[in-house]
Amino acid sequence: MALHLIKLCVGADSIDDLREWVAERSLTAMAAGLEPHSSHVTRMAPKRAAELLDGGSLYWIIKGQVAARQKLLDLSIFTGGDGISRCELILGPEVIETVPAPRRPFQGWRYLDAASAPRDLSEAGSDLGSMPEDLKRELAELGLL
Repeated sequence: MALHLIKLCVGADSIDDLREWVAERSLTAMAAGLEPHSSHVTRMAPKRAAELLDGGSLYWIIKGQVAARQKLLDLSIFTGGDGISRCELILGPEVIETVPAPRRPFQGWRYLDAASAPRDLSEAGSDLGSMPEDLKRELAELGLL
């Protein structure tokens, strides 16, 4: 069973904002002759890397709701110019929308076990995909999703 990470998506107001950012990063990678991917740098490196790379994803919290995820492809530990060690999370190019799930804010990232991870919206078996994002968020806050 895969282990995941969950993190606040700071600076994005919607899934579309996140998708635009990911598309920019993927195009930049392809222009450099690399595989299309995006990345996110964190201060702390996960200790359970092997479990994360065995099918794990990074779940993004947008405006207080788990809203989307990206597959974790790799982790890279490096030391910045300031001498501080950091971890680059290499993420797949696809942003997969999830069933909205309310989450309180926190700093950094947290582990998320597979049983607690929200389902992908495409697997929810409903017409939620065509519903406006604000309405999905409100319904989730009311406990109706």
